[in-house]
Formats: sequence, C-alpha cells, structure tokens
Amino acid sequence: MLEEALREINRGSAEVIDSERIEKLLTAYFQEGKTYTVKAGFDPTAPDLHLGHTVLLQKLATFQKYGARVQFLIGDFTATIGDPTGKSATRKVLTPDDIKKNISSYTTQAFKILDESKTDIVYNNDWLEPLGANGMLELASTLTVARMLERDDFSKRYASNTPIAVSEFMYPLLQGYDSVHLKSDIEIGGTDQKFNLLMGRQLQKVYEVQKQQAVLMMPILEGLDGVQKMSKSLNNYIGVTDEPNDMFGKVLSVSDELMWRFYELLSTESLENIESLKSGVADGTLHPKKVKESLALEITTRFHSEEKANFAKAEFDKVHSKSQIPTEIEEYNCDGEVWIAKALVDCKIEPSTSQARRDIKQGAVKIDQVKISDEQLQLSSGEYILQVGKRKFAKLKVN
Repeated sequence: MLEEALREINRGSAEVIDSERIEKLLTAYFQEGKTYTVKAGFDPTAPDLHLGHTVLLQKLATFQKYGARVQFLIGDFTATIGDPTGKSATRKVLTPDDIKKNISSYTTQAFKILDESKTDIVYNNDWLEPLGANGMLELASTLTVARMLERDDFSKRYASNTPIAVSEFMYPLLQGYDSVHLKSDIEIGGTDQKFNLLMGRQLQKVYEVQKQQAVLMMPILEGLDGVQKMSKSLNNYIGVTDEPNDMFGKVLSVSDELMWRFYELLSTESLENIESLKSGVADGTLHPKKVKESLALEITTRFHSEEKANFAKAEFDKVHSKSQIPTEIEEYNCDGEVWIAKALVDCKIEPSTSQARRDIKQGAVKIDQVKISDEQLQLSSGEYILQVGKRKFAKLKVN
C-alpha cells in the first residue's frame, strides 16, 4: 500500500524535495493512522479556474486519499501585493471586492475535486495582518537583497532596468511565513513557484517550527496548442466553468500526444490502466479517438455530471460524425439587412469582424451547413443557422 501511495503521489511531479519526509509521513499514516498536512496556496486573481489550475487540486485529492488534511490557503492578504512570479512588470493589485468575489468562485470549483471533509480553507490575512510593522521588519530581515535577486524573474527585471516594487520582495517571504504559521508538513505548487516554496522550508527553520516542509512541484500544463502553458490570455484553455459541450469538444481537440499528458496530470485512472491504454493505441487495438473520448467524458463528468457528459458526447457525435446541427443553439434577432461579419460578431461566435472575414476567406464559416466565401455578404429577412468551425453555432432571425 505504501509503494502504491508513493507512486500515485509522485505521479506527474516535476521535482520533489525531501521525499524521505513524505515517505515517513505516509508510513506513520499507514501504521499508526496519523494524519499530516499538505498546503497549497491560491491567489484569488480571477473568478474562474481552468484545467491548468486543477493539476494542483488533483494532487491534493491524491494526498487526501492517503491520509492528508489539505490546507487550502487563500492568499487574500498576499493578493493585495500580487505574486511577481513570471511577471515582467509590477502586477496590478486587486480590490477587496474583487478578492471576495473570486474566493467564493474558487472554493465552489475546488470542491468538485477535493474532499470538503478533509479540507481546511484558511486565509493568510488572518495572521499576516496582525504581524504589524515589527513583525514585517523581522520577517524582512531573514533574507538579503542579493538572495532575493537570485530569483530569475527579479534578476531579469533588474538587469533590464524594469521597476521592481519593494513590496514584491515581500511576497515570497509572506508565502513562506504562511508555512510557519500553519506548520505545514508538505507544500505543493508549480515549478515556477520553486523559490517561494523553498522559502517555506527556510523560514520554518529560522522560526524554529521544529520541522521543515517537504516540497512537491508539479509541471505547468500545456494548453490546447500543446506548446504554451494553458492560459486565458493565450485563449488555449479549458475552463472549469465551460459549458459541457464546449468542455467535451475542447478535450477531444487536443493532440494524441498531449492526451497522455492530460491523462497523467488530470485523470484519476491508475498508472497501470494508462499504460494499458498506451499499449493498446501503440499496437492498434485501441483507436486514439476512443481513448480521448473516455478522458473527455471523465473530465466533463467531474465538473458537471455523468448525464451532461453523455449528452455532450451525443451532441458531438451528432454534429461531427453525422454533420448535423446541435439540438440546442443560442437564438438571436436583428432588424433589417445585416452584414455577415457583423452578424457573426452579434451572435457571439466571432470576436471581431476582422476575424470573421479571415474565417470566411479560409472556408471556416457556413450558413445552413453550406460554406460561404463572400465576406461582403448581406443577410436579408429570414432565418439562418450560422456556423464557425466545428463547434460554434448560432441561429439568427433577420426581421
């Protein structure tokens, strides 16, 4: 059982620091029933999570399966500073109202993965604000400026004369102090958080917590393009709050190679089962599309329901395999003749008229399932089924 637990916990990880401590904690759980704590911090910088964020949540759920209590840390205090990790400029801070709204959304989405009965939601404002000026100065004295500038993003900004706010230097120290206050046994985060995660170990030693947390780092999940990290700004993401049909279709759109990355980091399938699926695809006994469908069903079910996931699959098959129109389509109305590019934007299936014109030129736009090529087309009175690509549909009635 211990070996299985260690395999699942190490699964997909990029780096583990102090794996011996993790093994001791697991051994104590299996032999004596002792629980331990695993911390992960989330800055409420946006109201919605995407699947890249859930890589950490999946790992936390694995730890819960093997005896851990999760310290789900909301960085409501540190969000007022802004995490400088990976940033080329000082990040805009959030207002208290933004933070409050985002926290509510985060926790709702997180409990689609985590066991709520084994999760403690904690807010670092509760202990960081009472530190006061004396506590902050004492904390700041634990690290030198030279050591801070060893951070890759800080060193690059310093070398290029890009401003660095003094408050940004405090961020990793505050994140590390979270581990001091919580007395965390393990902290997990992305590979881009290594400096901050190690700060927790260092400060636990400085403040004589009588332990140093182990650190487990997960890789950054690639987006739908399979190249850059999943990001809303790059529009290559699958949102946790995406509609079932969109979520299912987006998972199916990933490459066969990226599919295995999703299986390793997002699926609850065992490593043995995943290896069996890989072997089946390699020897031709399993079609990659069928394997990808299983993954899409699992992920869509997790964030919606089995019924909605099965409906999404049926709709996908109907539209893509049989070239039919989806059962449910958003309907729009307009008065008077309308330019096709404007109609596509008004129906919210194109972001701009210039993008609409490009898609028309590339043959990606259909009206009533017939491709069009005239980017100046005017739609007169009547009803039309507008389509962009394979997944975007709208019904337009021109009065």
